[in-house]
Amino acid sequence: MIDETAAEIEDMQTHSSSVVAVKAARSLGELTAREFPTVDAYLKTLEQNSNILRNANLSHASLHNTQRDIVEHVTGSEPESVQEAQRETEAVIRRVIEQVEQAKRRAAEQAARELELGETIMTHDYSTTVLSAITRALEDGAEFSIYVTEARPRYLGRKMVRRLANMEGIDATLITDGACGEFLPDVDRVFLGMTCIVDETLYNRVGTYPMAATAADLAVPVTVVGSSAKIVDGGFTFENEYRKASEVMREPADGFTVENPAYDATPTRLVDTVVTDEGLTELGE
Repeated sequence: MIDETAAEIEDMQTHSSSVVAVKAARSLGELTAREFPTVDAYLKTLEQNSNILRNANLSHASLHNTQRDIVEHVTGSEPESVQEAQRETEAVIRRVIEQVEQAKRRAAEQAARELELGETIMTHDYSTTVLSAITRALEDGAEFSIYVTEARPRYLGRKMVRRLANMEGIDATLITDGACGEFLPDVDRVFLGMTCIVDETLYNRVGTYPMAATAADLAVPVTVVGSSAKIVDGGFTFENEYRKASEVMREPADGFTVENPAYDATPTRLVDTVVTDEGLTELGE
């Protein structure tokens, strides 16, 4: 199960970084059903499997942080038996999952309060936290016009716009990534999720940077929402993922190279506000 989960994370079949963190944490629970000769053997296996999961995607800060918390907690508890170590593992996995899910809910609640009735919004890619925030605002009677960019080359924006189109009170429009500048003058707010923020840089699905830069030039505020666990001060180095060229074009590249980065880096000076489970922070110049 752990190897399967790592392969799934590496293949990006699961797209939400929060979902990835929860899935990875749960998969470590597999070790609590195995037999080990010693506590040291169990702790070594726990760390090895945690490293496998972390290395499956080096761009997800929440994956890194939750896996580190699990291993450090179990090791730091200094268990005297394998059974005690396994009980500690089960307990910390439950705690970590609850923290991730609660933080995501609270971030969405905070962000919903920032959205104004009748706003025209532009969003990018697919973010479950953005969806949750919009859903909560709709429950309070809000209505929105929302532009969704396709988020090429994987087109996850299409998944987002289909979800939004089924919500009462939403007027949803799908546009290509490159067309954002055509519609941003009519937008009140750019509303984005985040993969992580590290050292004054927002890392998010590729296409975020040009959208945020264009919004800044047009004085359209940019709001980013996500769990506070995705904001990292140190101990984590973001590594971009370069995906298969076949996602960009199916025919062979003859005499040229195809690059397909999954994420881009947006300076936080282009972001006006960041909303997390801990509240709202104003950024920008």
